[in-house]
Amino acid sequence: MQTEKGRGATLNGESRRFNLPERQADGDWMDEREWVDGQPPRRRTQVTVEKPRTIITNNRSPDISFSQSINAYRGCEHGCIYCFARPTHAYHDLSPGLDFETRLFAKPDAPELLRAELSKRGYAVAPIAMGTNTDPYQPIEKDWRITRQCLEVLSECRHPVYITTKSDRIVRDIDLLSKMATDTLVAVMISVTTLDPAIARTLEPRAPHPARRLGAIRQLSAAGIPVVASVSPIVPAITDHEIEAIVEGVAEAGARDATFIPVRLPHEVAPLFRAWLEAHFPDRAAKVMAIIRDIRGGRDNDPDFGTRMRGQGVWAELIRTRFVKARKRAGFTGERLALRTDLFRPPSGPQLQLF
Repeated sequence: MQTEKGRGATLNGESRRFNLPERQADGDWMDEREWVDGQPPRRRTQVTVEKPRTIITNNRSPDISFSQSINAYRGCEHGCIYCFARPTHAYHDLSPGLDFETRLFAKPDAPELLRAELSKRGYAVAPIAMGTNTDPYQPIEKDWRITRQCLEVLSECRHPVYITTKSDRIVRDIDLLSKMATDTLVAVMISVTTLDPAIARTLEPRAPHPARRLGAIRQLSAAGIPVVASVSPIVPAITDHEIEAIVEGVAEAGARDATFIPVRLPHEVAPLFRAWLEAHFPDRAAKVMAIIRDIRGGRDNDPDFGTRMRGQGVWAELIRTRFVKARKRAGFTGERLALRTDLFRPPSGPQLQLF
């Protein structure tokens, strides 16, 4: 099976169709590309501006710890083959395959929308989660800086925020985050899926090197910013042999705790993952899927609240037992950090900003 260097998915096939109105997009998206020497040209990352009417999304899932979130981008250039957010691209009549990691959407109005929503009378303060659908520090954040601008609003308002990322680009914002951490207004989760660069290059091809993520944990912790490591997802027969080493590594870097989720394969992620296995691990593809089905109650994916985050069966229990023991050896206590909500102050209006 042919793979494209620097991209995670090996497919860009049909997905669920939602028959949306035709979208106005950059002409580059529509170009017919000529093949050179029988090979397709390498896909470039394309970004289209999206102008939503609101930016805070409310969540009611009983097994998720946050009630509201912000996503500055749609799609993610990191290209992680396991990403549970891939199916959301189908809502735009785009493929959760290569489209998800090459046809991105940016929301430059997000900071002002956030300011407006926080200013509404009766706004109920609760920690906002960033990085719940796509990574807020993916490569395009370097130029667009939407995540940075949203954090500036939250810092000004003294509003609590949880951030999840697998990018060391977050250290660029240590100035803001350390200030918020002083008042217990921020906590960061860094995803460390593997310590093996060879596995990382195919599993999450445009995400930072594992050593750079450990470095980010080290820098954030040294700045007084609480960091939890997410060893997620654990992929059986691909990364599960690293559980103990990863937990030890993040503890040495200064993480205050570690957590994990077994790999999930909702909707279009399952066939994409199967194709990825056949391309990169054909010798164990059948074994990997057999274990995943055992963890997921005989299916490729378990969508049920409660079990979807934990898994079930012998393999799930084995992974859980090893992880618990590794956490204990690392000295993690499981103490949860509760962010403060009593310091919130609504954004100042445009008139006050003049003085």
